[in-house]
Amino acid sequence: VGIAEQQAVCSAAGLALGGLHPVVAVYSTFLNRAFDQVIMDVALHRLPVTIVLDRAGVTGPDGPSHHGMWDLSLLSVVPGLRVAAPRDPARLRELLRESLDIDGPTALRFPRAAAGPDMDAVARIDGVDILHRSRRLPLDVLIVSVGTLAEACLEAARTLEDRGVGVTVVDPRWVIPANPALAGLAARHDLVVTAEDSSRTGGAGASVAQACADAGVRTLVRNLGLPRAFIDHGDRPGLLGDAGLSG
Repeated sequence: VGIAEQQAVCSAAGLALGGLHPVVAVYSTFLNRAFDQVIMDVALHRLPVTIVLDRAGVTGPDGPSHHGMWDLSLLSVVPGLRVAAPRDPARLRELLRESLDIDGPTALRFPRAAAGPDMDAVARIDGVDILHRSRRLPLDVLIVSVGTLAEACLEAARTLEDRGVGVTVVDPRWVIPANPALAGLAARHDLVVTAEDSSRTGGAGASVAQACADAGVRTLVRNLGLPRAFIDHGDRPGLLGDAGLSG
């Protein structure tokens, strides 16, 4: 449909009503234009439409207009919509297949960045991938990694362990809405830290904090993410570092 995001999402809703499961490919930041169609044409009717969000998070040299930093904040308020954030190429393929099997609206976000190595989980609990568990150390910190920040979160875990701090690193895979299993994991730790390549205002970390509060879990939740500000041009690693999201 060209540069017409509203038309793309509305057309996808029509195709879904006709019995198909369409996939809409769009830059993350330009989904803002089609927010009304996502809510009123897709989500309201619980239609099986998958929105694939390229250039999610910090894009680097494209500048303030192209950083895909608002998608999780916007989509977190859409009823019935699930959002996945794959950490590596294997999970991108896996989660795209899963989204096409869901009879309802879904979204999948990934950054403009070189694909890193696949990172296998050591276990999966209620849909949450366990990427790292400290041995012979107390359950001090639970790190909830969103998408491709998994590598930086694992690096942070190794640094903390060198200082005698026990760490569990998890990847929820589906980050909106928050998996209820995260509240149970949070209750077993002294601190929860979430990290996302998206705005920390109303994003995946905020959903985790709300899920913990709703479950009566009193563990402190600290959310790391992009600031509530327009981010200038720059290289992706440097901009992530400026936001405190590097390893």
